[in-house]
Amino acid sequence: MFKSGFIAIAGRPNVGKSTLLNKILGEKLAITSSKPQTTRNRITGILNSDDAQMVFLDTPGIHRANTPLNRFMVKTATSTFSEVDLILLLIEADRGHNSDDDLIIENLRQAGAPVYLVINKIDRVDKLKLLPLIDRFRSLYDFREIVPVSAVTGDGVDRLLELIREALPEGPKYFPDDSFTDNSERFIAAEIVREKILMLTHKEIPYATAVTVEAFKEDEEKNLIRITATITVEKDSQKGILIGKGGKMLKEIGTQARIEMEKFFAAKIFLELFVRVRKDWTKDSKWLKEFGYGD
Repeated sequence: MFKSGFIAIAGRPNVGKSTLLNKILGEKLAITSSKPQTTRNRITGILNSDDAQMVFLDTPGIHRANTPLNRFMVKTATSTFSEVDLILLLIEADRGHNSDDDLIIENLRQAGAPVYLVINKIDRVDKLKLLPLIDRFRSLYDFREIVPVSAVTGDGVDRLLELIREALPEGPKYFPDDSFTDNSERFIAAEIVREKILMLTHKEIPYATAVTVEAFKEDEEKNLIRITATITVEKDSQKGILIGKGGKMLKEIGTQARIEMEKFFAAKIFLELFVRVRKDWTKDSKWLKEFGYGD
């Protein structure tokens, strides 16, 4: 019997959803950072085995959103719940319960799919301290399974995958055996640039940027990919910070992004980055749609 299905990975911002997806796949696909709201779009990760195909959907962190961009992110996450066979709700072992978890659970009640509570970051706490947390969440929702894991070390991840496989229905292969995502190469390149911005800049800069890949040209004979990307910010002052004195910051972003891309695409990368200003784009429906953050 061949099993297949779609599994949503949901939770508050910064609980480790993308780190868990990368650990499951055994390869870095989703960008990660210590900053909340790193994931803005849904990321698809495909795990293939001889008798199953698991399609994971890493979703943006669910929170009480008060800007158009953040509302898009939350809608992207919650709309996924009705499209999947199984939902993994991630929480943090060392953070406990808060009001955003209640918001997520309200949405889960309307989903219809079974929900597994995945307690992440167990490497940070004494496991005896998990019992009160488990009791608290059991009182909030009837979870099908409760699985402690560490997305960083991999502890508990194999057990989680066993439980998911058991729960999935018999079904077809939705993607070829050699697929591990259906996100485009342009999307992945843009996300890698955005990850380096998250890592290297501070305060409002990471949240005021959008990355658009204008050109992605492959030269198979030279094993070379030429990529041109534009980073959009909201203010002239942000543009100055992003470029840096003598272009130093933009050069460092480009260097780190290029190294990451060469690992991912297994090719030489020629990367050009440009910076432009679109005033208050995070509040403008036209620009949000242009950058892939609108309905």
